[in-house]
Amino acid sequence: MNSTIKRGMFITIDGGDGGGKSTQMGYAIEYLSARLAPMGINIRHTREPGGTLLGEQLRAILLNADQPNIVNDAELLMLFAARAQHIQSVIEPTLSMGDWVLCDRFTDSTYAYQGGGRGIPHNRIALLEDWVLGELRPDLTFIMDLPASVRQVRRVEEEKDRIEREPTDFIERVRTTYLSRAAANTDRYHVIDATGSIEDVRTEISSVLDLIIENIMNGENDEN
Repeated sequence: MNSTIKRGMFITIDGGDGGGKSTQMGYAIEYLSARLAPMGINIRHTREPGGTLLGEQLRAILLNADQPNIVNDAELLMLFAARAQHIQSVIEPTLSMGDWVLCDRFTDSTYAYQGGGRGIPHNRIALLEDWVLGELRPDLTFIMDLPASVRQVRRVEEEKDRIEREPTDFIERVRTTYLSRAAANTDRYHVIDATGSIEDVRTEISSVLDLIIENIMNGENDEN
């Protein structure tokens, strides 16, 4: 790899179901593509679990509402198996080329759903995180925050997958874990009130992304 190529940015959008992640991911991709294209930087959109053939196959198992009960440890290990393939096949190669990766969910979801929701000790998740991720961590994570009561209203008529069918107390534990992680590292996390309008959320996301781009451009100017 050319030593002059700067490593790309790794951005994740996370949070509980019903918070508008997919909608805002589409906006972020469009917004960043327009801003970064003149700089020769491409955007790679991906998701977890998924992002690779193996990952998508494991996703189908994990989210299948008709799937027989999956024990918590098996669920956790399948998520990290998909993540290992994803990182080595997609995320790291893209970042190494200097392009940016935008990922719908990442390890924060595992801490929230399998840690907070299922009750798996966080230190066990951290062991797998260190093994599979090495030093890789997102540069920026948006947390789409939505109370469970609002989520229920928004998704009442939607067909729910295996995890979305979990009860309200499970979802509240998931939310609490997300917020706790964000509070512990305000440099990386940006919590967004997902009860706001789509336009308000987009404005907040774009303002954060603008600041990142501005810092990159200022860094380039300092080197010249």
